[in-house]
Amino acid sequence: TRTEKFRKLNPMGEVPVMVDGDIVLSQSGVVQDYVSSKSGKLGGRSAAARREILRWQFWDNHKLSSPAGMTRFLMNFLPEEKRPQEVITFMQGRLKSAYKVLDDALAGRSFLIGDSVTIADLSCCGYLYYPEPFGFDRKDWPSIDAWLTRISETPGWKHPYDLMPGSPADRA
Repeated sequence: TRTEKFRKLNPMGEVPVMVDGDIVLSQSGVVQDYVSSKSGKLGGRSAAARREILRWQFWDNHKLSSPAGMTRFLMNFLPEEKRPQEVITFMQGRLKSAYKVLDDALAGRSFLIGDSVTIADLSCCGYLYYPEPFGFDRKDWPSIDAWLTRISETPGWKHPYDLMPGSPADRA
């Protein structure tokens, strides 16, 4: 992500980057929206559903995936003596609030929007499947637990690690 060649694709220096012909996209929500729009799948059945999908994607980026990713990194991939416990505790508190929002939203429903998986579900679920501890335990959040099970039972679903090259140990 730091090479000149990569920075020409994405000056932000981040993954994911998707290249489709002359189109170069970055940021997972943008890539998800593009693929959904192009395929006609997972994007909601109405303009109102698409707006609700965007609302959940924005929420996920700000309230769930960003703090989950940071907390997971701080707790698992830094040397133990360099782990900032005060920051980890703060981030886990923020995440607990996010888990409550998500669990409450999923109570009594199968998916975030409508009766089938959308890119909103795929955006919000990713970090919650990782096995490394970062303060999330499925048993504490019954609606999230049932939702994650439903997503994993969707035909074609793969665990996030199964979609990445190498093994989890290679990324530690």
